[in-house]
Amino acid sequence: MNFLAHLYLSGDREDLRFGNFIGDAVRGKNYSQYNQEVQKGILLHRAIDTFTGQHPIFRKHCKVLYPEHGHYARVIIDVIYDHFLASNWNKYHRQSLPLFALDFYQAVALRENELPSRMKKLFQMMNQQNWLLQYATLEGLHNILFHMNKRTSFPSQFPEAIKVIEKQKEAMQIDFDTFFLDLKSFCKNHSELHL
Repeated sequence: MNFLAHLYLSGDREDLRFGNFIGDAVRGKNYSQYNQEVQKGILLHRAIDTFTGQHPIFRKHCKVLYPEHGHYARVIIDVIYDHFLASNWNKYHRQSLPLFALDFYQAVALRENELPSRMKKLFQMMNQQNWLLQYATLEGLHNILFHMNKRTSFPSQFPEAIKVIEKQKEAMQIDFDTFFLDLKSFCKNHSELHL
């Protein structure tokens, strides 16, 4: 899962959400420098990634993109899943997506000094371009994939994935809804969250 899903799956607990946000940037046992709730968020992030990577629906969707995108297929599906979540946000969350995004950006900006160094520039770009809101449209999704493509070490053709999504969006959305119910249940049991 990509940023929006990780944030959503943290519930309303700010430290847990912060930990879940920085989870990819904290290696090994380096999480011990954070408070206990942030540590739980980092570990929740890892658990979500493991659960997602093993889920048959996620694997099925990765196979669709693998011939064209190789190991980047997993990254692209993560972003596409955030699109499915954002484009149906009102079905999942009582707060509007623009307000949810604004609250998140403001909360992280107040503790930017706690961000791992590799997350600082990424957060600034994310905030300036409002990635969380961009996920909601295909145009925004294309923009995010375009910028991700520029950061890869060799051509990954991320934006080309949009063509596949446009053809299979309805079926993939139905699959995603099933997958996301499973993931919410897993997270609820994992962290005693109330999603």
